[in-house]
Amino acid sequence: MTITAAVHAPSPEDNRVLGFTIPAHSGRGRAMRLGDTLGVILSAHDYPPVAAKALGEALILTALIGSALKGEGAQTTVQAKADGGAIGLIVCDYRAGELRGYLQFDAEALAQLSDGADLPQLFGEGYLAVTIDPAEGKERFQGIVPLEGANLCEAFQHYFESSEQIPTVLRAGVRQDETGAWHAGGILVQHLPRGEQDRERLHVADDREDWAHLHAITATVSAAELTDPDLSLEALLWRLFHEDEVRLLPPTPLSRGCRCSASHIEDRLGALPEDHRADLRDDDGKVRVDCEFCAKQFVVAI
Repeated sequence: MTITAAVHAPSPEDNRVLGFTIPAHSGRGRAMRLGDTLGVILSAHDYPPVAAKALGEALILTALIGSALKGEGAQTTVQAKADGGAIGLIVCDYRAGELRGYLQFDAEALAQLSDGADLPQLFGEGYLAVTIDPAEGKERFQGIVPLEGANLCEAFQHYFESSEQIPTVLRAGVRQDETGAWHAGGILVQHLPRGEQDRERLHVADDREDWAHLHAITATVSAAELTDPDLSLEALLWRLFHEDEVRLLPPTPLSRGCRCSASHIEDRLGALPEDHRADLRDDDGKVRVDCEFCAKQFVVAI
C-alpha cells in the first residue's frame, strides 16, 4: 500500500506498529502508538508520573526495535541499569506483538525531579543493553552501550550507531491526559545499509543527501503528534512524507503480554538440581516466585 491523499483522513487508533519504506531515499521505518495497553502495563505498580513516563518511553523504543524481527519466538529485551540517579533499572521485552516492562526507582530521589528531567538526572551513570534473540536456531546478539544523551531516544540512537552502525533517528512521546489515561507513540527511521562487501561504510560516504532528507523530516515530528489518538499513523506518515512515496507494510497489533504462569515456573524450577530447589522452598515446602512484570506472586510445589 502506498500512502496517498485519499487515505489521509485521521481516525482514532491505538496499540499497533506500522512498518513503512521510502524507496526513493533508501529509507525504512516503523511508527507506533500505545494507549490502553500502556495503561495496563503501568497499572501493575504504583509508579509516580515521572517514572511511568520513563517506562512508557522505554516500551515504545523496545517495540520499535523488536517489531523488526519476524521469526517465530523471536524476542528483543532491553535493560537500562544505572547508579546515582532516581531510576536504577528498567527492563522491557517484546515478542510477537506482546510487550511487558517494569522499573525500579528511588521514591525520594524521584520526588525531587520535574516532569522534564533529563537522562542524567533520571539515571545517573549506567549502561543500555539490547539483546536480540532471532530464535529458529539463529545466534543471539547483544549490544551494550553507555547510557548517554539527553533522553532515552538519544541513548538508543547511540546503540544503533555503535552496535549496528545503521544511521537511525528516533522520536518518542508519552503523556497522561486529564482523565488519567496514558498515550504514547514513537517513530524510527533508518537509512538502508549498503550490504556490499568492501564498500565504504555509509557514515563516511560523501553522498548523504537521502539520509539528510529523511533525518530532517523525521526530526520535525512532535510529541503531541506521536501521542494524539485521533491522528492515525497513516495520517502522520502522510504529514511527514507527503512529498515522497511511502509504502506501508502490514501492521502488527500490540498488547500487554506476561509469560509467567505456575506451569511455566514449575518447568523452569524443575530443571534445577534438587539441592538448589531445596534452598528455594519455604517452611511449607512451597516456592514463592514474584513476577515484577505483572506484580503477581506464584506459589508452586516442586
